[in-house]
Amino acid sequence: MASAIEVRNVSKHFKLYHEQYHTLKERMIFLRRAKRFEEFHALDDVSFEVEQGTTFGLIGANGSGKSTILKLMAGILRPSSGEVIVKGRIGALLEVGAGFHPDLTGRQNVYLNGSILGFSTKEINRKFDDIVSFAGIENFIDNPVRNYSSGMYIRLGFAVAVHMDPDILLIDEVIAVGDEAFQAKCMERIRKFQDDGKTILIVTHAVDGIRDLCSQAALLSNGHLAAYGNPSEVIRQYRNKVSRTPEGEKIDHLTAVDIEKVTLTDRAGNDRPFFRAGEGMTVWTEMVTNVPVEDPVFSVNIFDAAGQHIFGTNTNLRYMETTLHRGPARLRIDFDMLPMQEGTFTLAVGIHSRDGKTVYAATDGNTSFEMRSDNTEPGRLMLPCTFSMDNLPAVKRATG
Repeated sequence: MASAIEVRNVSKHFKLYHEQYHTLKERMIFLRRAKRFEEFHALDDVSFEVEQGTTFGLIGANGSGKSTILKLMAGILRPSSGEVIVKGRIGALLEVGAGFHPDLTGRQNVYLNGSILGFSTKEINRKFDDIVSFAGIENFIDNPVRNYSSGMYIRLGFAVAVHMDPDILLIDEVIAVGDEAFQAKCMERIRKFQDDGKTILIVTHAVDGIRDLCSQAALLSNGHLAAYGNPSEVIRQYRNKVSRTPEGEKIDHLTAVDIEKVTLTDRAGNDRPFFRAGEGMTVWTEMVTNVPVEDPVFSVNIFDAAGQHIFGTNTNLRYMETTLHRGPARLRIDFDMLPMQEGTFTLAVGIHSRDGKTVYAATDGNTSFEMRSDNTEPGRLMLPCTFSMDNLPAVKRATG
């Protein structure tokens, strides 16, 4: 598949000056002395590709270089070395107020942004009402945007970005500023972009959303590419890097607990090549604890073939308290009934702290199973139900 974005050995360096001259006198006194600075490496030899028509997730801790690389893709910055190749028209929503002139009204900024993207006034006229309606700021569109709240900034910025029909949509983690209704509207538009075969690149800290939305992902760490490829594996590495104990000690879940094997059987313990809709299933997780863990939480999540999260629960939600002692252990999870229709599904088992900040072990969806069903009813789930009807006495209608 052809690439929509190619990042080739990209580095970006900034000069951080330690001396600031605030008056003309200071500037004249130190005119001949070179200002001292240190070089900050925001990105260092980063390479990856984003394929056309895919949704790509970019994750990492604050200061890892995510926003810098998005600005390079959008053409706002130039790399210190390497190159970024973008094929197609870009719509970018990078940060609150990016691309807006604070002294211009919302209406003027819509036309300014549209003209920068290469649209004629006639084309913007045709899209204008839809943009304002999507943003929900009809009563404020003729006010200067410096008076807008951050939410209004974001709604208008997102509306402009998606209505200018870009081939590639770049989204920094700014739609979280909006309320739930607007976030749902944004997700609906993102899904439509996916259906239309557009390329989307999303930067976010909500890594579970990356698993649901994206077919590929990359992890940046201190300006370096730390992981690239399957979203579940990238998320696993990200959580391993940021997981820490309450005392601040880093916990490497690969050494704290080893999950050695996950097997799926029927309720009697028999191996099954597939399961039928309505049958039960038992998940057996064999593990070895190297470091005793107090009050761990065990989780299980199921995803469909498209990566959509269809079910999840954990022992915290089920009000269970557990402990992991040093040595081997086996976790059993019983599903009384699987309601899914035919298809292939993946299952992930994880172990984390009760506050969710420390991940001790995770399989991240590498256990798959197949569902079979003779049911001819439409839909993804088979939910047992019955129809019944009572014959009610006729109601006499008044006439007059």
